[in-house]
Amino acid sequence: MPTVSVKRDLLFKALGRTYTNEEFDELCFEFGLELDEITSEKEIISKEQGNVKAEGASDVVLYKIDVPANRYDLLCLEGLVRGLQVFKERIKAPVYKRVMPNGEIQKLIVTEETAKVRPFAVAAVLRNIKFTKDRYDSFIELQEKLHQNICRKRALVAIGTHDLDTLSGPFTYTAKRPSDIKFKPLNKTKEYTACELMNIYKTDNQLKHYLHIIENKPLYPVIYDSNGVVLSMPPIINGNHSKITVNTRNVFIECTGTDFTKAKIVLDIIVTMFSEYCENQFTVEAAEVIFPNGKSNTFPELAYRKEIVRADLINKKVGIRETPENLAKLLTRMYLKSEVIGDGNQIEIEIPPTRADIIHACDIVEDAAIAYGYNNIQMTLPKTYTIANQFPLNKLTELLRHDMAAAGFTEALTFALCSQEDIADKLGLDISTTKAVHISNPKTAEFQVARTTLLPGLLKTIAANRKMPLPLKLFEISDIVIKDSTKDVGAKNYRHLCAVYYNKNPGFEIIHGLLDRIMQLLDVPPGKDKGGYMIKASEGPAFFPGRCAEIFARGQSVGKLGVLHPDVITRFELTMPCSSLEINIEPFL
Repeated sequence: MPTVSVKRDLLFKALGRTYTNEEFDELCFEFGLELDEITSEKEIISKEQGNVKAEGASDVVLYKIDVPANRYDLLCLEGLVRGLQVFKERIKAPVYKRVMPNGEIQKLIVTEETAKVRPFAVAAVLRNIKFTKDRYDSFIELQEKLHQNICRKRALVAIGTHDLDTLSGPFTYTAKRPSDIKFKPLNKTKEYTACELMNIYKTDNQLKHYLHIIENKPLYPVIYDSNGVVLSMPPIINGNHSKITVNTRNVFIECTGTDFTKAKIVLDIIVTMFSEYCENQFTVEAAEVIFPNGKSNTFPELAYRKEIVRADLINKKVGIRETPENLAKLLTRMYLKSEVIGDGNQIEIEIPPTRADIIHACDIVEDAAIAYGYNNIQMTLPKTYTIANQFPLNKLTELLRHDMAAAGFTEALTFALCSQEDIADKLGLDISTTKAVHISNPKTAEFQVARTTLLPGLLKTIAANRKMPLPLKLFEISDIVIKDSTKDVGAKNYRHLCAVYYNKNPGFEIIHGLLDRIMQLLDVPPGKDKGGYMIKASEGPAFFPGRCAEIFARGQSVGKLGVLHPDVITRFELTMPCSSLEINIEPFL
């Protein structure tokens, strides 16, 4: 959960009253927040860097408040105060409006060069805004909170804020070679090329974390005004020319990114939070964004939408008995303006642009529960009589685990995700034949796909424990994942048992004996009849020729056993022979 630090006295002034620490803690709990810590800047520095460094630091009391990760509207003092005031029914939720400028609308032209870097951009203007030192600090801090949260450390969205009076529209968002970009970055006194900046920021404690987003791209994104002045090089740094200050009166806000929806949400949050300080409160001046295909959109959207939820559904899900009118009142306190309509059991909820977290009816039900108060919900016994029981598959798994251990094998638990190389190349297979489920945005090459077999995980475990005394006898009973177009999620889990024997000799007879013991435990007799099991000579790229068998039980193939091919053993950095067994245990339920 994100933590928002606010000055206690500033918060109480905005709320229009003071609280004791206990009272404010209770208020936060009622609103679904948590007062995490009461501290000060001096105390924080003292803890982190020692008393010497803390000398001269501020003693102003800070409240550190934990905020739900999807409540982007509560990440700053302004949103927090507005939410609490509406919750306590001291004010009504403001209506946010997008207005057209008196003169020409500010335009942001997106060129086709951005398509392969950061293709999306949105923009807006906060006109005639009045900053103070505290408001300015809150404005900057909100951007940082959004960058760390919904923007995923600027990978999805990067925010740029500029003093509009220092610039001349229309603006152009394009992408150029790093050597062709030259400007004076924020808080620097001389011009640098983009290449030079990337080298400089490699030692910057804050900016070095964002360099990887574009540093390997042939083109870097950049925004110019009509005079060729650089506004920013997203997602790294803004230009110093358009730097905003406490004295800035007109702010041009641009958000660029790879996720169009999140860019629009981020823009909506910033302008709704700080339009309070504009001359015309809660109004935002529109800006036009022209895309490479010639289409144009006006931002911010500030879209209100309506949802209808039945009152009896809310009562049933929360476990309360409230009238539709009372439920509508509870939801209105949560910044969701609501009224009873239709047959008297339906509630129409207006969802403002600040509540991007409301996606489904269950989100509305949750807010009703928060407003009602979790501690006020009466404890009741369920009306259904049930007896808890273990899933048959899990019960069978537990029984097999005990007996595998009794047979002298050690259990291993390996990762459910692995590399494409592990389940394909190293086993002599083509990745396209494995029906593997691929991760669309893997963080590392080690976790690219969901495993389709347990064997690679056990072989890697043996490789990491080669210095242990021989023989190494490992087993695992876990799920594998296979693509299945007949399932609603496109994939299906299968519970597999895999065992590996690693020694100076292959030990095929030991693995074969283990199979016999497993079948004995599963009450499957040897034989070709329908209820029995048998092994039949087979081939597989992972196995030594002539040393592989397919296992048939109850009329179907359930797995394979055999001596692994020397190439497979070498690819997993092993040096001795190895036999393995892998079966699907689900047919034995």
